[in-house]
Amino acid sequence: MIARLLLAALLLAGPATAQIPADRGRVLARLPHDRSAFTEGLLIDNGTLYESTGRDSSVRRVDLKTGRVLASAPIPNNLFGEGIVAWKGQLLSVTWHGGQGFRWTMPDLKRVGGWRYAGEGWAMTEDGRSIILSDGTPTLRFLDPVKLTVTHRLTVTADGQPLPMLNELEYVNGEILANVWMTPRIARIDPATGKVKGWIDLSALVAEVGATDRDSVPNGIAYDRRLKRLYVTGKDWPTLYQIALPH
Repeated sequence: MIARLLLAALLLAGPATAQIPADRGRVLARLPHDRSAFTEGLLIDNGTLYESTGRDSSVRRVDLKTGRVLASAPIPNNLFGEGIVAWKGQLLSVTWHGGQGFRWTMPDLKRVGGWRYAGEGWAMTEDGRSIILSDGTPTLRFLDPVKLTVTHRLTVTADGQPLPMLNELEYVNGEILANVWMTPRIARIDPATGKVKGWIDLSALVAEVGATDRDSVPNGIAYDRRLKRLYVTGKDWPTLYQIALPH
């Protein structure tokens, strides 16, 4: 953990590299968000916002416009809730340690099963063919969506160097977007090569939120594919931001 924090501090302190373009997250709208939600996963499925939280770990269905929690289910067995992904009418979730995942019905969030994976679970998304899992390392795992077994791995690099701390994920217009933990950056990853092709800089949003807790970092990316709208938030943030799609 100490090594991870040191790496995160270096990433946070270092400037964006000259070789990789950065796009500032231009705010299009501000919506309420539950300030007590320690956001670990965020997604929009058929116009409905779903969220997973750590600490007081749960999966939730949330009213997008008001931030009101419409349904909630606790993560069992004192596990730390992490990312979520929607697949074929079910919500899948992972937990930080223990390799324990769960299946939930949508939209009512009834637990209907579990699944196992090796190592840590941080976040998930899907590209229409595979479920993509992050675990805080530079390596993303691609899972068969039925068997949930690893089909292949992708190492993410920025300027030729492995990029650690990959956290919350979202697949948007042929790119994998990934929050980089403990930094204000979202990496735009080419899923064919693993190379970071651009950054989304959320520094202005971090400043606006004015969070004093060191853990209240950006984490949460949701894309409404029908309306082509991109949303971001952070751990214990009072606001869900709609931002412009990167160029």
